[in-house]
Amino acid sequence: MAEVNIFEFAAPEWLWLLAAVVLIPLLYLGLRLYARKKLRRFGNERTLKALMPESSPVRGWIKIALLSLAVGFIALALARPQTGSKLRSTETEGREIALVVDVSNSMLADDVSPSRMERTRYAITRLLDGMKDDRVGVVAFADEAEVLLPITGDYKMARSMVKRLAPSLIARQGTDIGNALDVALLSFTESTHNKNSRVIILITDGEAHDGNVEAAIERAKDEGVMVCAIGIGTPEGVPLSINGTIIEDEEGKMVVTKLGEALLQQIAEATGGIYMRSRNEAFGLEEVVDYLDEMEATKLSHISFEEYDEQYQWFLGAALLLLVAEGIVLRRKNPLLKGVTLFEPKRETINRKKL
Repeated sequence: MAEVNIFEFAAPEWLWLLAAVVLIPLLYLGLRLYARKKLRRFGNERTLKALMPESSPVRGWIKIALLSLAVGFIALALARPQTGSKLRSTETEGREIALVVDVSNSMLADDVSPSRMERTRYAITRLLDGMKDDRVGVVAFADEAEVLLPITGDYKMARSMVKRLAPSLIARQGTDIGNALDVALLSFTESTHNKNSRVIILITDGEAHDGNVEAAIERAKDEGVMVCAIGIGTPEGVPLSINGTIIEDEEGKMVVTKLGEALLQQIAEATGGIYMRSRNEAFGLEEVVDYLDEMEATKLSHISFEEYDEQYQWFLGAALLLLVAEGIVLRRKNPLLKGVTLFEPKRETINRKKL
């Protein structure tokens, strides 16, 4: 298997310390300007410089530059840079699960606490925390559908994508469940030979505004993909509000968003899945997972990096060298070297010109 070199930080939260590389010189500049302002109260600046021949502003800036760079390297060391180049291929038994999530404006309704959208994000995150061998993908849809994450075993990336779920992801609003199912069917990997281990978990309020669902159901059945549906909301519905504003239709009436269970039950029953209604006390994903545990798992191959090599020691060593150099450089000119004039003409040469 070919080796691929990567570089990453195991603790990237420490990278914010890199801001000190800029802030330290700025703070020093402010202190220097304040000191010059205070000195002007005692007399002419040129006269005062003549009285302080050992003063060296350049040395001060050199020390600050060394200190800032040292802090920067320490920040990089704390972030634990790592490199990895060894790949390992493993096989596990699991399923491929495509999470198809409705992100239309109706998901902002609060008939499920705190809202349909927030409750969905929380429930999916809990589901991902309990996954081990399954692969998962994320599809967001409204009037259009978009694959946010292809089928993968990277649960960390999946959790990151779930946090992004919001109506702002899809520009065209609506609820095209048929198109969402079609996109989800295309997201499964071709390497999974046992199609019975492919599952779509559809999470929506069921207010479909399209007529393509029947065709999508048939395609799912042909490919052996089970669709489990979770209806979120209440059949009674609630007025839809966005940012505190009640939405009205063209006739000026309040838009009431209701849970459409009949369509979701039809989809689940036709594909061999189950339908669950989400409630405040139970979202329904646990029941779906229990149902999926009865399915036949298939072999899934995973390619991962076998090991990472820590590289923080190089950055820490560089920081220590810079701190040592900063300690060696004095703020004032060394009086023991004041007789050394490397860049001035020798006195003998001047005397010969006078003669």
